Amino acid sequence: MRTRIVRAMRATALGAAATLVTLAAVTPASAAARVAARPADPPGGGPEAGTPILPRLPAPGVPATAYVVNNGSKTVTPVSTATNVAGKPIRVGSNPDAIAVTPNGATVYVANEGAGTITPINTATNVAGKPIAVGSGPRAIAVTPNGKSAYVVNRLSSTVTPVSLATSTTGKAIPVGSDPWTIAITPNGATVYVVNVLSRTVTPIRTCTNTPGTPIKVGAEALTIAITPNGKTVYVVNSRSNSVTPINTATNTAGKAIPVGNDPFGIAITPDGKMAYVANMDSNTVSPISTATNKAGKAIPVGVFPFDIAITPNGSTAYVNNEGSNSVTAIRTATNTASKPIPVGDSPQGMAVTPDGKAVYVVNGSSNTVTPIATATNVAGKPITVGTFPVSIAVTP
Repeated sequence: MRTRIVRAMRATALGAAATLVTLAAVTPASAAARVAARPADPPGGGPEAGTPILPRLPAPGVPATAYVVNNGSKTVTPVSTATNVAGKPIRVGSNPDAIAVTPNGATVYVANEGAGTITPINTATNVAGKPIAVGSGPRAIAVTPNGKSAYVVNRLSSTVTPVSLATSTTGKAIPVGSDPWTIAITPNGATVYVVNVLSRTVTPIRTCTNTPGTPIKVGAEALTIAITPNGKTVYVVNSRSNSVTPINTATNTAGKAIPVGNDPFGIAITPDGKMAYVANMDSNTVSPISTATNKAGKAIPVGVFPFDIAITPNGSTAYVNNEGSNSVTAIRTATNTASKPIPVGDSPQGMAVTPDGKAVYVVNGSSNTVTPIATATNVAGKPITVGTFPVSIAVTP
C-alpha cells in the first residue's frame, strides 16, 4: 500500500492539490508572466511586496489547455480542451512530478524531482525555458495568487525554495520539517503551509519575510493539504491516523482531529467553502466534512482505492478517481450521492476540471493516456495519447 501511495502522491497538486491542486495545488494559470517596469521584488515577496504582475489572461472564448506531466518520458504534453488533440511533447527535466500554473495563465512550472530544478513553459509558444535550480528532490510547487512568486518543496533537503517569477531567481532556502511533501498558499498570499511527513508537522511560512513559523503538530503520515476559500482554515489529511486536522490560520493552532475512513489521502473543498471531501483509500469511500462544524458525515461508497478528488467550479459535483477499479465516481454534493462509475484508463492518477466546468481530464498512469469526461453527461470521451507514465495535470484559466 505504501508504494501505491508514493505513486498517488505524484498526482497531487496541490496543488494542487489542494483547493485544487487544487492541489494542486493544483491554481489555474500559466505562461511567461509579463511585468510592468518596476524594481525587482525579493523572491517570495507576499501581497505587500512591490507592484502586482500585470495579468495576461487569454482572450474571451479562447479554450483552455491541459498540461500533462509524463514522468517516464521526461516531457509535458499540451492538450487542447477544444479539440482534445495532444500537441508536441515538451522536454523537461529528470523525473518530472508536480506542476503549477501562474494565475494569469502565462506560464506552467514543472518540478523535476530527479534534476533538482523547475522548468518554466511559456503557454503562448509551448517552449520550455531555462531550468531553475532549486533544492534536492523538488516534489511540489505552488504559485502565489498575485503570480509573483513560486514556492518549491525540496523533499530530500527538507527545505522550501522561493522563486521570483519576474526574474527566475531563487531566494535563500527556507528550512522546514523532515520529509516535506505538499504545499498550499492562503488565498491572500500571506502564508505558505508545508506538510512534513516524518516530522508529523506543518510549517507556516510568512511570504513577506520568507521566515518559517513554529511547526504545527498534526497526525501520523500527514500527506495532503487544502485551504478554505476564505483562508481561515487549513485541512491536513493524516493517512496513518485516519483523520483530518483543521488548523486555524489566524492563530496557527491545530483543532481536534476529525475521524474519517481508513488510509485517507485526497482532499478537495467546495468553492463556497462549506464542505471538504476526503478520499479514503482502504475504505473505498469518501468522507464529507462540514467546515462549519468540523464533523464528518456519512461515508459515500465509491470505487476501489480512491485517492484524488476534483470539484467543479459551481460546486455541484465532486469527481473521485479510483485507481484500483480504473474508474471515476461523480458525487452530487447537494445530496452526497454517488453516480455509476465512469470507466477510464489503467491506474488513473491526477485530475483537473476545466475553468468552465464542462470537462474533467483524468490522467491514466499505466495507459499513457488522458480521458476527458463531459460533466453534463458524465460520459468519457476517446482517450488521448500522451507520454510515458503520466502522473499529474494542470489546466490554464
